[in-house]
Amino acid sequence: MKAPKIPKYQQLINMLKNQILTGKFKKGDRFHTESDLVNHFNVSSITAIRALNELEREGLVERKQGIGTFVSRSRLEALVKFSDVEVFCPDEEQVTVLSMTKGNHPDYLTKLGLHKTEFYYQIARVRQAAGEPYIYHQSYIPHDYIKSPYENLEHFHSIYQRFQEDFKISMPDEAFEETNEICFPCPKHIAKQLHIKGNEPAVLQLHTTRSRETNRILEYVETYKRWDYYKFKISSND
Repeated sequence: MKAPKIPKYQQLINMLKNQILTGKFKKGDRFHTESDLVNHFNVSSITAIRALNELEREGLVERKQGIGTFVSRSRLEALVKFSDVEVFCPDEEQVTVLSMTKGNHPDYLTKLGLHKTEFYYQIARVRQAAGEPYIYHQSYIPHDYIKSPYENLEHFHSIYQRFQEDFKISMPDEAFEETNEICFPCPKHIAKQLHIKGNEPAVLQLHTTRSRETNRILEYVETYKRWDYYKFKISSND
């Protein structure tokens, strides 16, 4: 499956944003004019205007009539480190693979960027700490990224290991997006797996990993974590 071609205006926007966010232009600096963009980057006037409008909409530049365009924010995003804090000894962790099934539900095909004629594998796993279940994973993986679907379930206890050994893909190094939210009530079948009572919430983590090389989605995961095992730390490198 080929990666979708990025439109020229989006390529220009990405390049200009990078110039600002990497510090090439500081706050208050005069920025490229429409004419500069047309002449130096070989784009149309419409593309140049669209790019400048988008940067202004995002608060990165300010366009002053009759004066010019100026950088209004030189640092839109700060680099921070977000990390889970485990409340138990990692040596106490165990992973049990509950099932692996083929699926082609339209919602998950869309999340994985698959055609309606394709399918995925859904792998359900439970993590335990000192014998107590605390995480329930539902991983959805495109069919062509499962090399040996008929292996025993234990073969899939580590999805990252499978990607590394079978496809030479280091999942921690690929692009990803993750959201965390409180889930209440927790779905009954998952609450049962996590030994959660009906009046207790869970933390739902939605995680999508995408190949930096091909832009294909490698894995989509829905993770439910017991609330009493959820702790994280945020720090900056400044």
